[in-house]
Amino acid sequence: MTTLLLPVAGGGTRAYTPSAEPPPMAVGGPPLASRTVFSAAHVVADPFADVSPDGPAAVDWDATLAFRRHLWSHGLGVAEAMDTAQRGMGLDWAGAAELIRRSAAEAKAAGGRIACGVGTDQLTGPATLPEVRSAYEEQLALVDAAGAQPILMASRALAAAATSPDAYLETYGHLLRQAREPVILHWLGPMFDPALEGYWGAADLDAATETFLEVIAVHLDKVDGIKVSLLDADREIALRRRLPDGVRCYTGDDFNYPELIAGDDHGFSHALLGIFDPLGPLAAEAVRALDTGDVKRFRALLDPTVELSRHLFQAPTRYYKTGVVLLAWLAGHQTHFTMVGGLQSARSLPHLARAYELADGLGLFPDPALAAHRMRSLLTVHGVPQ
Repeated sequence: MTTLLLPVAGGGTRAYTPSAEPPPMAVGGPPLASRTVFSAAHVVADPFADVSPDGPAAVDWDATLAFRRHLWSHGLGVAEAMDTAQRGMGLDWAGAAELIRRSAAEAKAAGGRIACGVGTDQLTGPATLPEVRSAYEEQLALVDAAGAQPILMASRALAAAATSPDAYLETYGHLLRQAREPVILHWLGPMFDPALEGYWGAADLDAATETFLEVIAVHLDKVDGIKVSLLDADREIALRRRLPDGVRCYTGDDFNYPELIAGDDHGFSHALLGIFDPLGPLAAEAVRALDTGDVKRFRALLDPTVELSRHLFQAPTRYYKTGVVLLAWLAGHQTHFTMVGGLQSARSLPHLARAYELADGLGLFPDPALAAHRMRSLLTVHGVPQ
């Protein structure tokens, strides 16, 4: 295979020889047993829609649902309408509601596991605490009606309206009392969304943790688990050791997931991760190794992927979706590299080129020649001579 000239930060190019042979790809297997694993999944934009970046999202529903079937086929659950689906970054509540309805119906037909994000993003301006609560209730009712497990997402509106930890205790307490089944509580750090600074009523994470744990303790029967996205492995370990029996910790740490999922003598984390969107088959294969007690193979499969994940999730972390969608296009899961809201422009060309190189080195592309051809076309249209 001929080489590609990849742009590098600071100017210039360097030669890269793509992988020549398709890698041996996992083709599914028995259900995952030792860990509950969700992949937060991206949405596929409709590239032919005549829309503006700040208009309603135009989604290619067929391709979006096909990608979810791909994840289910490998035994992964789908975490739907989360930030990986550009929730609040191109996908508004109307689009998220349609995504939830369609994906939940598809999960039922395919026998796949699904959990869906419940937030307050229908609020587009300043809101009072009662308005925040009503917005959460509307979304919780929709997810319940769709037959999916709710994920109570962190709310920009709540962060703006709350003046003390009591506002969080009251709001979450009200919602948990009316939830029909145990939910997943979601703590998304400000590196993913700067508007969530000071969530749980304190900028000090130790103080915020105490409020978070109080919510869980008071409503133990309504909490399936917590999803922690703070990119701090030590903090997550300390938090999960304080969880009551029966409450799962789902790691959302895209920097340290192999060690957190593998666990230690005191416990382990389950997973709800955006990086498992591009890593789906490999992640499932790794967890199946863990199911047999083969921690060494689990780490051998997942540890090499951390460099790619840290690259995709580097600051500004919230733009990681751009690299995720690039890899889905290069892997053949969609026909184009277009995103809702025009977010395909959110990362630099050298960043995308490095993402391609790392993914190719990991064997993530079922057809390396297709991936190289598509990467060449992207480089050419951006003026990089080949």
